[in-house]
Amino acid sequence: MPQTVPVLTAGAEAPTYAHPGDGGADLVSAEEVVLAPGERALVGTGLRIALPSGYAALVLPRSGLAAKHGITIVNAPGLVDAGYRGEIKVNLLNTDPSESYTISVGDRIAQLFVTAVVPVEFIPVESLPGSERGESGHGSTGYASGATDRVAAPVEGIVP
Repeated sequence: MPQTVPVLTAGAEAPTYAHPGDGGADLVSAEEVVLAPGERALVGTGLRIALPSGYAALVLPRSGLAAKHGITIVNAPGLVDAGYRGEIKVNLLNTDPSESYTISVGDRIAQLFVTAVVPVEFIPVESLPGSERGESGHGSTGYASGATDRVAAPVEGIVP
C-alpha cells in the first residue's frame, strides 16, 4: 500500500505519475514564465505538501525539457524536507544559447521523487578507512569506456 502525503493544491494540480511504477511524479507550473536564453526563474507550482517524518522529496529535471529545449534545474536536485510546509517552487534555467522558452500554466516542469531518509550521525574522526577509489573524483574515471586518463573536451559556449 502506498504512503499517503497530504497536499494543499491551491487550485493547482496534485503531483501525478505518468505511468504505473514511475519513480517521479510530475510537477506542473502554476504560472506563465518566459525564460530568455541563459535566464533562470523561480517557478511556482502552487503545491504545499506534508511529507511524513522519515521522508524527503527531490525535485528533479524533466529529461525531455532538457534534451529538446535546454531547460534544467539550477540546484538539481532540489530538496523538500519533511518539515517544510511552504510552496514547492522550481529553480528553472534555460541553457539554450539563442531560443527563449515559454512555460504555461499547467506545463510539466519537474518531477518529484519521494524517498525514505536514513538517519545518520556524523562523528568526527582523525582519519578515514581506505577504499579502492581513495580521493579520486571530478572526472578521475574519464568518459570513454575503459579509459581512466582521458578528460572530456570542452563544450562550445560553456565556460568551465
